[in-house]
Amino acid sequence: MEKGILLEILQGIHTGRITPEQGVEELRYLPYQNLEFAQVDHHRELRQGQPEVIFGQGKTVEQIFRIMEAMTAQGSNVLVTRLDETKAVGLKALSPNTIYHAEARCLILETKPVIRQGYGLILVVTAGTSDLPVASEALVTARFLGNHAELLCDVGVSGIHRLLSRIELLRSAEVVIVVAGMEGALPSVVGGLLERPVIAVPTSIGYGASFGGVAALLGMLNSCASGVTVVNIDNGFGAACTASLINRCRPALVSEQRLSAKS
Repeated sequence: MEKGILLEILQGIHTGRITPEQGVEELRYLPYQNLEFAQVDHHRELRQGQPEVIFGQGKTVEQIFRIMEAMTAQGSNVLVTRLDETKAVGLKALSPNTIYHAEARCLILETKPVIRQGYGLILVVTAGTSDLPVASEALVTARFLGNHAELLCDVGVSGIHRLLSRIELLRSAEVVIVVAGMEGALPSVVGGLLERPVIAVPTSIGYGASFGGVAALLGMLNSCASGVTVVNIDNGFGAACTASLINRCRPALVSEQRLSAKS
């Protein structure tokens, strides 16, 4: 449940437009709804500013659909991550308005327009085309959370001129998510060029000695560039959630600076 919906219910009780009993009925699923196989956290957006998201891997189509029903009944948009195409087809049959992003393995159902909440641009950068599935997950998630997000693809360190030719785009971003496999060097390079937060995402792409992304993960954790933060292997979703929170902070900081200047 969004803050705006809660305020509308409380104002309705205050003005007499709805009775207290009706208000209780509206609020009865806060903070969560017990579906036996899942506890749907309707309160998450009020606490964290970001809604409950469904992790599709390991769940059946029926389980995912019931969680989606519970969320949409409370007026929430729905994002399902790590969803394979077979399950997506099954959900499409049950809910025709869903949109499946195959490369990102994400499914979205919008009950209302997404409200822009981010201050600036979240730029998702990939070292190679093979990193696109993880980058696409980050891109879809960032947009779902109300951010302007763009993709800059295949600018890895093996051809550094490709990255340097897009330096103005990189500098225009408020937050940069850098997705790379192999040796995971790209976030250090990007972090050394910018005064913006850089979120590094190691991918499981690479030859044998990459150890399924462990080599990239360790390389990023040992980055010599200050300001680089690292998430888990292939975790485009987590990177986008962090980037979204950062992207909402600047207006508050500007207000605090203005207040300090006046005092």
